[in-house]
Amino acid sequence: MTKLQNFTKGIMKENPILVSILGLCPTLAITTSVENALGMGVAILFVLTFSNLIISLIRNIVPNEIRIPIFIVVIATLVTLVDMLMAAFLPALHESLGIFIPLIVVNCIILGRAEAYASKNKPFDSVIDGIGMAVGYTLVLIVISFIREFLASGAVTIWGDLQLNLNADQSAQIFTSFFTSPAGAFIVLGLLLGTVATIRNQKKEVKKQ
Repeated sequence: MTKLQNFTKGIMKENPILVSILGLCPTLAITTSVENALGMGVAILFVLTFSNLIISLIRNIVPNEIRIPIFIVVIATLVTLVDMLMAAFLPALHESLGIFIPLIVVNCIILGRAEAYASKNKPFDSVIDGIGMAVGYTLVLIVISFIREFLASGAVTIWGDLQLNLNADQSAQIFTSFFTSPAGAFIVLGLLLGTVATIRNQKKEVKKQ
């Protein structure tokens, strides 16, 4: 696998949400705005990249019997650092994301990449894997957030006061309460998963022919 393939696999071929179906709890909970999606994406990028790097560096000196607790300690330390930095410099975003920042510790994507990839590969390759997976995860968060926020209010909050206003009054009257609810999140995610599955199946059929 080339370095480019190692990076791009996380965007589509092995996307954590669309293919592996991991990390759905924060995906459904925080995707009420694009700003939330970007904030969570940056947090995941930091934790996933550095946890992959550290775990790859120590993989040969960690006894196999205690590797999972060691991995969790590494991840928890990085998450604590992210949580403190976000609380200090981005308090509004930190409050909006709430408990889902500390819960990155138990996010299946982070521990899954540590166990499946970083513990078996060299540091540079592990960093590329982490960045690719985080980018793929963030892109899906942004897509879901954009759809939900647009249908809920007709406006999309990109960051702070930077907004894209698309006829807010008309759509807000109809969709606000639904697409800000868990049911709206499930439906948007389900439609996205169905669309990706259809595309993947069509590609498989073309290859068979």
